[in-house]
Amino acid sequence: MAEQKVNGEVIAVLPNKVKIKIDDLNAFKGAEQLKVGSYIQIADNESSDIKLIAIIESFLIEVTENGERKYIIEANPLGTIEDGAFRRGGDSIALPPKEATTASKEDIQAIYSSGNKDSSYERFCFAQLSHSSKDRIDVPVNGNKFFNKHFAIVGSTGSGKSHTTAKVLQNATLEKNSDFKGLNNSHIIIFDIHSEYNSAFPESNYININDLILPYWLLNGDELEELFLESGDNNNYNQSSLLRTLITENKIYKNPSESKIFFDSPLKFDIDEILNCLQNLRKETRHIENELNIQFSDENKIFQSDSEKYQHYFKKVYEFSSPRRASAAAGHGISKGAFSDGSIDKFISRLNTKVNSQRLRQFLFGDKSKKISFEETLRQFLGYGYDNENRKNAKSNITIVDLSGVPFEVLSITVSLISRLLFDYSYYYKKQVGDNDMPLLLVYEEAHKYVPKSDLARFKSSKFSIERIAKEGRKYGISLAIISQRPSELSETIFSQCNNYIAMRLTNPDDQNYVKRLLPDSLGSVTDILPSLQSGEALLIGEATVMPSIILIDRCKNEPSSNDIPYLEKWKKEWLENVDFQKITNSWKN
Repeated sequence: MAEQKVNGEVIAVLPNKVKIKIDDLNAFKGAEQLKVGSYIQIADNESSDIKLIAIIESFLIEVTENGERKYIIEANPLGTIEDGAFRRGGDSIALPPKEATTASKEDIQAIYSSGNKDSSYERFCFAQLSHSSKDRIDVPVNGNKFFNKHFAIVGSTGSGKSHTTAKVLQNATLEKNSDFKGLNNSHIIIFDIHSEYNSAFPESNYININDLILPYWLLNGDELEELFLESGDNNNYNQSSLLRTLITENKIYKNPSESKIFFDSPLKFDIDEILNCLQNLRKETRHIENELNIQFSDENKIFQSDSEKYQHYFKKVYEFSSPRRASAAAGHGISKGAFSDGSIDKFISRLNTKVNSQRLRQFLFGDKSKKISFEETLRQFLGYGYDNENRKNAKSNITIVDLSGVPFEVLSITVSLISRLLFDYSYYYKKQVGDNDMPLLLVYEEAHKYVPKSDLARFKSSKFSIERIAKEGRKYGISLAIISQRPSELSETIFSQCNNYIAMRLTNPDDQNYVKRLLPDSLGSVTDILPSLQSGEALLIGEATVMPSIILIDRCKNEPSSNDIPYLEKWKKEWLENVDFQKITNSWKN
């Protein structure tokens, strides 16, 4: 921040704006660091110890009738410095104030160090003041208020969102309150939709499509319906009721040692056995006078209850006798079962396609998903995984769930299940321990892709899970980081729950207006700077910062793999001959 003073006269004081006239144009030009977003200080007539600090919104040039020019600065008051301490608001300064000058480096540093006097203040820094290139001025936030209240990082492609996210998380994993060796107690889960963050966190617990084990038996009703039921089918209600009944019965069948079993109990069931039962229900025939007297092709069997029948149907797919009318010779008639009318045919076909899809069996319906325990499922997402060779704990602060290989039709369900498990884990952890001493941060990269403003059925489960965390998570030690290049397409419930924002360059007017409308502080036209921010610059605003600031994010030690491809540089090279199309297509198919 330039030490040179630019003298100016205050000519108007409005509730949210101060106008300052500059007479000496040469002096004005001489202040190299003075620009939109810079800070100025205004002296108090009554006391030299009180200074009003304002942030510059705009420059104006007014031309009088005789050709004289007046240079006007319009600034937004932020607060006052009194006895070296900064306080938000400017109501204590005497009117009219007389003189305005550029704010000194010491005054600005006093602003950002004012929070240190609060005993609960935990200083956390990842950026400097953007207009302090000659003399670095750190812009810290209150780390407790930043992380225990949801925050959002928004910006257009190329604005530096991924680098900002990586820098914030890298610094968080390095924070320690003493000189102990090893990891600190941070637990961060990144939902990485573009496979960007592995390079930024080489020691992370990295889970890609080949390592991911997502137990289908932990899916809830909404997730199962989204996966197996066709939107708009008139029979959805009956199909859903049947599915819930069979899953509950199979959980009872597979877990005989458990005394209380409900549909949502986190217990194993076998999806292949559910499919067996459905196929049997579609084909079954029964005695015309007794619906539990089932007519198999080789014998008839009388069951005592539907539950007993279902458990028999779980074992395999049977053959049944053909229906026929009652006759004196036969002694009885054989009728079709209740589900032999075609009402569940599409449902079974859809379920069969999903369950036997090779891409989904890889991580969702295969043997690994059937064998993994509830405890191991939680461990893989919380950084407490096992070393495959010696079963020792493989600890990591950062868990990256690489979603780039997850089929789009189950992306929402994947995010929903993991988010819901982590929320429930935090809930039961606090319930058991009494306080959550291992709080979690869930980072949703490109969040608009699975928690959009849309009401489409395929986003229902993920929106419900993440909106629940947005509204209730802080009570149980689980907070959100929402990263998006299209904030206007985000669920407003989620975005409006954020208390801190890092708003980078936004070029879309809808996104700009959406952010302006939801920001908790009224900054007037300062937010108009959003489309002109440079890469790595951002508007920092929220409860964790002492005042809104235009910041420059520090560079990462290890950067995410999100750098722009130098097209022309690549195109200028010699034609690439050896492209392994077979290797690419094999990877594509698998």
